[in-house]
Amino acid sequence: MRRIWLMVCLLLAGLSARAQNLDSLVRRAMASPHRGPHDTILVAGIVIGHDTLPYIGLPEVVITAEMPKALRKRLEEWTRLRNAVYVTYPYARAASRILREAEAQLAAMPDKKSRKAYIKKKEAELRATFGPQIENLSVYQGRILIKLIYRETGTSCYDIIKEMKGGFSARFWQTIAFFFGSNLKSTYDTQEDRDIEAIVQEIQHNPYYRYY
Repeated sequence: MRRIWLMVCLLLAGLSARAQNLDSLVRRAMASPHRGPHDTILVAGIVIGHDTLPYIGLPEVVITAEMPKALRKRLEEWTRLRNAVYVTYPYARAASRILREAEAQLAAMPDKKSRKAYIKKKEAELRATFGPQIENLSVYQGRILIKLIYRETGTSCYDIIKEMKGGFSARFWQTIAFFFGSNLKSTYDTQEDRDIEAIVQEIQHNPYYRYY
């Protein structure tokens, strides 16, 4: 009986492979009460020319090799730099905008007292707006921020402080920065800092990235 049923199934599969859904046919055959435990295992099939061939889909297997040490180190450095640029670039943009506004306001103030009061007021606003975030930056992120400020303003942080607060303040903060491994006189060069530049270009072409 099992042989007769198997022949019937194969005949039906050959005659109706083009007209019926193969998956539906397989499900009906598998559910038949006439199918025994030793019958042929039914699988999906494909028709090539006049032949019906079994088709078994295998799960995807991804074969990977261990990344070379030099490449892994380079990837880690790039990831660290990219994270630092994404975190600090908004502050560099804000610094550029605020500096332009401050320069315009200071140019219209003839006396030193008014300029000093304006700078003090602006400092208080900056501390309230950006103080907590900037204080949480790492030393590495701080170095990247100094470079990005130069990129956006065309002026080093040292010269900005010197212009706004005087030479003594600039030298004082430069000394502090030196002890933390930074340099307020750091400049920016699109060739020497090409990795930073590439990430900035990525940010500028990212429609979902928002900065100040």
